[in-house]
Amino acid sequence: MKILVTGCAGFIGMHSAARLLKDGHEVVGIDNVNDYYDVALKERRLEQLGSFPEFEFHRFDLADLGALQPVFARHNFDRVLHLAAQAGVRYSLVNPHAYVSANLAAFINILECCRTQKTAHFVYASSSSVYGANAKQPFSTRDAIDHPVSLYAATKRANELMAHSYSHLFNLPTTGLRFFTVYGPWGRPDMSMALFTDAVVAGRPINVFNHGKMRRDFTYVDDIVEGVVRVLDLIPQATQVGRDSYTDPARSAAPFRVFNIGNNSPVPLMDMIGLIEAAVGKKALFNFMPMQPGDVAETSANTDDLEAAVGFRPATPLAVGVGRYVEWHRAYHGL
Repeated sequence: MKILVTGCAGFIGMHSAARLLKDGHEVVGIDNVNDYYDVALKERRLEQLGSFPEFEFHRFDLADLGALQPVFARHNFDRVLHLAAQAGVRYSLVNPHAYVSANLAAFINILECCRTQKTAHFVYASSSSVYGANAKQPFSTRDAIDHPVSLYAATKRANELMAHSYSHLFNLPTTGLRFFTVYGPWGRPDMSMALFTDAVVAGRPINVFNHGKMRRDFTYVDDIVEGVVRVLDLIPQATQVGRDSYTDPARSAAPFRVFNIGNNSPVPLMDMIGLIEAAVGKKALFNFMPMQPGDVAETSANTDDLEAAVGFRPATPLAVGVGRYVEWHRAYHGL
């Protein structure tokens, strides 16, 4: 197939594009390669993809509809995988307008191009952050999610609602994927795995929020990609099921679905740090701090719907994933 992957210079985007290329698909990638974090890391990711002859790259901002439309005009995409976004919960507190541009304006541009081209399946990245102030664990796609605790989460929830409106109005098949704390080689340097590993190696104190009383459903990137690839072929169908279908946030009478992709095994943050210590061979120093605005104490994914739909449930043990990440971290930084 010919597949558009937005955000291909990003962490999940690079891994997803590489997997699709290895599976024999043609991939067209778009990324603006912004400076939210180290541009050199993004360029190195693009070098990995550039080794595939079936990869075509375009560098521009998806909020620029005039740049996006010609790409759709030149290609008849079988699938569109939209992974580009302004990431980061804490950054949304200081630069909210970046999220409006990257997560809302860009999203409607992609939707409009998919509508015009009658794309067979539009798959996009949502986030576990949409569960916000929900207290019931594990988080289920059947839960109401009306209380986001960060602007980032609000934009991701808005993406799901925008996608549903296009599924309903224009019969555009859309699937949203709520990712849970993704980590692994080539990961973002602003995420906990990279920050903690770097601090332990350098002998600097780790800033640990909520005084370490946090649990996360850490999900290895290869598991995320496996879920993405399987979902790409699971095209939602419009069904005549009556009004009750609209009471389930995860599905609809329209060709619309939402899935969690998480490890379904939340781990205390301090246990994750202990695994980094073991992999690095060095004890961590700690700077315990209160909970940060926009953060939550625990995330846990119910992935029953994903397993029932595509026969897959993420299961990479955290100890295995941390070991692989630390090995990559050492190699990439020449340690």
